[in-house]
Amino acid sequence: MLRVPDSAKVQAALSFSVPTDRWSSEDAATKSAEDLLLYRSNLLGSDLTVTNFGGGNTSAKIEARDPLTGEAVNVLWVKGSGGDIGSMKLDGFSSLYLDKLLGLEALYRGVAHEDEMVAYLPHCTFNLNPRAASIDTPLHGYLPFAHIDHVHPDAIIALAASSDGEAATKMIWGGAIGWLPWKRPGFDLGLRLRDYVAAHPGLRGVMLAGHGIICWGDSSEDCYHNTIALIGDAARYLNERLANGPAFGGQVVAPLDPEARRAVAARLMPLLRSLMPGAGGKIGHFSDNAEVLEFVGGRDFERLAAIGTSCPDHFLRTKIAPLTLDPARLGDRDYLAGRLEAYRAAYKAYYDRCAGPGDPAMRDPNPVVVLVPGVGRITFAADKLTSRLAGEFYGNAINVMRGAEAIGGYVGLDEREAFNIEYWALEEAKLQRMPKPRPLVGQVALVTGAAGGIGLATARRLAADGACVMLADRDGETLERATAGLMTAFGADIIRATICDVTDEAQVQAAFDAAATEFGGVDILVANAGIASSAPIEETTVALWRKNYDVLVEGYFLAARAAFPLMRQQKGGSIIFIGSKNALAATPNAAAYASAKAAVVHLARCLAVEGASDGIRVNVVNPDAVIQGSRIWDGDWRKERAGAYGVDPGQELEEFYRNRSMLKRNVLPEDIAEAVYFFASDASAKSTANIINVDAGNAQAFTR
Repeated sequence: MLRVPDSAKVQAALSFSVPTDRWSSEDAATKSAEDLLLYRSNLLGSDLTVTNFGGGNTSAKIEARDPLTGEAVNVLWVKGSGGDIGSMKLDGFSSLYLDKLLGLEALYRGVAHEDEMVAYLPHCTFNLNPRAASIDTPLHGYLPFAHIDHVHPDAIIALAASSDGEAATKMIWGGAIGWLPWKRPGFDLGLRLRDYVAAHPGLRGVMLAGHGIICWGDSSEDCYHNTIALIGDAARYLNERLANGPAFGGQVVAPLDPEARRAVAARLMPLLRSLMPGAGGKIGHFSDNAEVLEFVGGRDFERLAAIGTSCPDHFLRTKIAPLTLDPARLGDRDYLAGRLEAYRAAYKAYYDRCAGPGDPAMRDPNPVVVLVPGVGRITFAADKLTSRLAGEFYGNAINVMRGAEAIGGYVGLDEREAFNIEYWALEEAKLQRMPKPRPLVGQVALVTGAAGGIGLATARRLAADGACVMLADRDGETLERATAGLMTAFGADIIRATICDVTDEAQVQAAFDAAATEFGGVDILVANAGIASSAPIEETTVALWRKNYDVLVEGYFLAARAAFPLMRQQKGGSIIFIGSKNALAATPNAAAYASAKAAVVHLARCLAVEGASDGIRVNVVNPDAVIQGSRIWDGDWRKERAGAYGVDPGQELEEFYRNRSMLKRNVLPEDIAEAVYFFASDASAKSTANIINVDAGNAQAFTR
């Protein structure tokens, strides 16, 4: 690790992006009031300099016809609970009778009973809108303005989370932007905000300490322009201060080169994952962008990391503080185990200090964010989307720290306030309403020969139940198409791909390293890459013989050998070999292929014995005559097998195989995928060294 001397000259701090005003009068001209609200919201939410994913909310007060009385009424349209303003549709807004919402103040019994007000919001629903209103609804309802934006851009929160933020706010905007001290979002903040604005007429917005900004306009367009202008003002002000010198006290640890950073992550992520006990697996996400490397390499890194995040949006994703690691000790398992144990003990102490008798039970005490100087940021969560978003939100927190330190001192969230948000009864209720995760969520699968036929069907089946899947195949063009299709079906987060020839030892190891860096490890290996050849023994060349054994035996061996260290480390895993009916049943003119498949079956048995003590299960699925969708059958194999049986290589061959089976049915790639899923899932938790034949019935291939 290169350490930079104190006297070394370092680069200037990274700057804040100034958002671009993207309002189009032409696009807006024909839109209704509701559609203009959506247009404004999508513009704001699609720009990460304005707000982060899922963050912020927008509203408009729109006159509508009451479906019950036919009278004109004022309706508050406001972003509903959950969702993302950048991608939401009109059904993402809740709609409430404004007069009924305002009338709730008469029922308010004070801040000690604030949470009960949320239960009244559904009674204000206009036109049976099923979208639940969010906790921020009172902030929009009680202000008198027609159009309101509440966003959390990094440049704004940097002011809101700085010891000198209030003074900076006055310096930037004079008296046009107000300042309210920290208050948890909810009904009480809505009333305080209303009263503050009434006492300070002429404001363009109010800075909410530690939280963000709320601002307004007479029209959707005016509101949008105001929001963009305010963020731009803050960004330019901060950039002027950042130009005075390096951020975070200057660089003291230089980043490794990109390849070395990923190599460290590939080794470290599975090790950390194996040391985090708890229900279900964890999925990792690695980032080494410029913002992260600037932060973790800074002199003030440890001090700032210990303060934790400030904005509730950030905190709920990242926990109160990250785990930091010494880059010189990343290979020391005892050191890492000790650091994790200390983090869990500190988290439990935090819970014990703050929890009351009515609070939810302590949640997972493991860290979400792990920071390594010179390397980058690793995040862990129950699924890839949550892990990635946690990393992005901590990236926002880093930007906030940079700006806050440039004008004063960074101020984190008070511990008690942090706890009250993390274990908020309303947040707990939201967690309890979430659907039960699919069976393979938290699992990582690597599938060789994944671009077509059995491999693609298997990848699809595993992804359908929530697994993260690394597709490995040597055919780059076909792999690209397969990857695009799976990403469209299941989302880009859980699908990755890597070029891999399973006969190349380095490429096989690189595929597992890629899975470790992208997801944190490998729990399921499906060794499927294959070839097929047919020739009488006299015509079987040494080259053909070796080619079969290189792909079908050595390729499976190399994949399993790369998987074993990861699975031993985490004390468990499932390896599934795709064999063949020919591994058990002799067949004419295919000695090289059939004997190689037989070797695969015995290799699985040997590995099952070796892996059992570490919870590694190794099983075999034996297909037969999987013609549809198979790339193997697209080549000479079809003609060769048809010739061996004296039938036409077209439909007659498929009919031959179907009629040869006891059940008289075609075997499809999806049928093999179901058997693979069984061995990959907990349904087969007590099965190892077993074989499932998926061949529609073949007496020669009976395993007993």
